Amino acid sequence: MEERCIIFCNKTKAKAVEIYTDLKNFLKEKNVPLLSKNEIDKATFAIVIGGDGTLLRASKEIIKKPNLPVIAINAGSLGFLTEIKELEARDICQSYLDKDYKVYSRGLLEITINDTSYNVLNEIVISNGRLDKRLISVDIFADSGKINTYTGDGVIIATPTGSTAYSLSAGGPIVSYHLDAIIITPISPHNLSTRPIILSAQEVLYAKVNHNDINNFLMIDGDFVKKLTVNDKITISYSDKKLNLILPKGRNYYSVLKEKLKWGDNLC
Repeated sequence: MEERCIIFCNKTKAKAVEIYTDLKNFLKEKNVPLLSKNEIDKATFAIVIGGDGTLLRASKEIIKKPNLPVIAINAGSLGFLTEIKELEARDICQSYLDKDYKVYSRGLLEITINDTSYNVLNEIVISNGRLDKRLISVDIFADSGKINTYTGDGVIIATPTGSTAYSLSAGGPIVSYHLDAIIITPISPHNLSTRPIILSAQEVLYAKVNHNDINNFLMIDGDFVKKLTVNDKITISYSDKKLNLILPKGRNYYSVLKEKLKWGDNLC
């Protein structure tokens, strides 16, 4: 099968543009045609060049093509998801062409607000975003019954991939992306006994805000979606879509945690 590539690049970053130019020349040498964004249905693999934010934005398009393999190259700062380094870029592309690689699949959530659905790679955040705010109150239910009322600055509903993002900063656990799970992490809860909880991906969740406030915000993967009212119906479930990242064989998830997050390091 002829390989055809689509590239998503953060062209506001000089380093990303430099890597893009080099890989464009590399693919030309390998007789791999480059496709435009509206030809994603014809692509056999994708390359993302930038930071984790670039991958989050690109994922919205990438998942439109089921099982599309993705090479995510870091041209940002942290690069937890875009973990391929610049010096590895050509090698991992060659490994893909040689079929000598491993796919690491990342689970997504699907959220439906009233009649509109979105896919979520990292997290859903329901919060009150003002400094002069009052506490927000959010009820979350599962099919089996009420889980909790979260009162505080807000609540995060995250994927295992998102467990190392905002959820972690708010005190949530690190959850291996090998698991299908849903993480609920309160943001500065009013009741200090309200702790993060990990749920099975089989659960279907329902959320509602308990008070109308012009500052009840819903964010998905860092992007503002809408202001919420008590009448909004929110359903959250595990998606059947996956983001399939290509990495070298033998890449160790736990070594990435140590490198990127200094996880387990002796800080004293």
